[in-house]
Amino acid sequence: MLKNIFTIAALFIAVSLYSDDSVFNMFFADGAVRYDFELIGNSETVEAVHVQSKYLLSWGGNPSCLTDELNYGTFRYRIFDIELDSLIFSKGFSPLFHEWQMTEEAITRIRSFYQALFFPRPLNNVKIIVEQRDAQNLWHEVFIDTFRVDDVFVIDETPDYYEVDTVMYHGHASGKVDVVLLAEGYTLAEMDKFSADARRMIDSLFDAEPFKSNKEKFNVIGLKVPSAESGVDKPGERIYKNTAFNSHFYTFGSPRYLTVTDMKAVYDALDAVAWDQLYVLVNSSRYGGGGCYNFFNVSSVDHERSAFVFCHEFAHGFAGLADEYYTSSTAYDNFYNTEIEPVEPNITSLVNFDSKWKDMLSVNVPVPTPRTEEYNNSVGVFEGGGYMSKGIYSPVQSCWMKEESAGGFCPVCRRAIERVILLHTK
Repeated sequence: MLKNIFTIAALFIAVSLYSDDSVFNMFFADGAVRYDFELIGNSETVEAVHVQSKYLLSWGGNPSCLTDELNYGTFRYRIFDIELDSLIFSKGFSPLFHEWQMTEEAITRIRSFYQALFFPRPLNNVKIIVEQRDAQNLWHEVFIDTFRVDDVFVIDETPDYYEVDTVMYHGHASGKVDVVLLAEGYTLAEMDKFSADARRMIDSLFDAEPFKSNKEKFNVIGLKVPSAESGVDKPGERIYKNTAFNSHFYTFGSPRYLTVTDMKAVYDALDAVAWDQLYVLVNSSRYGGGGCYNFFNVSSVDHERSAFVFCHEFAHGFAGLADEYYTSSTAYDNFYNTEIEPVEPNITSLVNFDSKWKDMLSVNVPVPTPRTEEYNNSVGVFEGGGYMSKGIYSPVQSCWMKEESAGGFCPVCRRAIERVILLHTK
């Protein structure tokens, strides 16, 4: 009995801290689970309702990194082997629901947002726990459910297949960052345009560091999902298009905030492919986009600044980077609690600056650092960031997480992105 206890403890430590292929094979089989649910609530409440579960043919993740080492995101989900009561998988994410909770509408209205969790196909029954951060960045349970491998109502059907355009291939999905670009607002006759747009956007990303130096660690495909009509919804102008995923501007009232409404349709389109990061390319010349960590990235393709927006939003969705601007029309008051340290790697409240980029400062750079010409090219601690002009600090005066004129990502953001690439590919 004592030996079994030590064995269970050893497994728990191995899975929680680091997972290699042998540990993966103890708990998982080939394939994946898609667990669909809806987040429902308002500014003060949240609950979840399970909608359906599906078996998928493949999982795009890294079997050597099953548990989340970053602790980013406003939500997370954790998967436990029930028999051993051991954590075997975890992942952080930031749903659009959380952003909506901070809007005025959420004070007086209840809404639901469609979500899905993805994890490798378990060999045994597992417990699913979804948690949300509170104002102190402490985790609180949203719901618990049990996924049973013998449940006959887990859907195990042949998925829809769409034509795939291989933009970039460097090896098996398990050891690469697998990016899927989804066509949105492209008719069947416009799929050649989609392929050209996809390559143009991807070229812009891999012309920038640190993606340029890590290009061989990525696979990219375009998924040619046709829409009945060309374009995108613009509700504020009463313009509506019949598209595959119901993308729209004017999210939360912001004319340039572009997101996707029909996430179930998005997930259904992805069922046949392995992926780590989702990017919806919208066939529009209007400036705009959006990105939520480990949820989705969205941007238009035909504006003169679309390439920059593509890179900026990808950094949100892939690496969990925060916006560093603080004077734009999309700024918020008191978006972050300045009495605690933000989780994003490229902003700080100085409450726990040791956990951020303190090691990257030169000895002659003051903290805080004045926004003066003397420090234009320095990594420092500049007040302003995360939509706030006071109390939140960013690492440089100009970065792609703030403005296009920066010409690229700053050293702090590059290091944060490289860390995520490593976790996908080590």
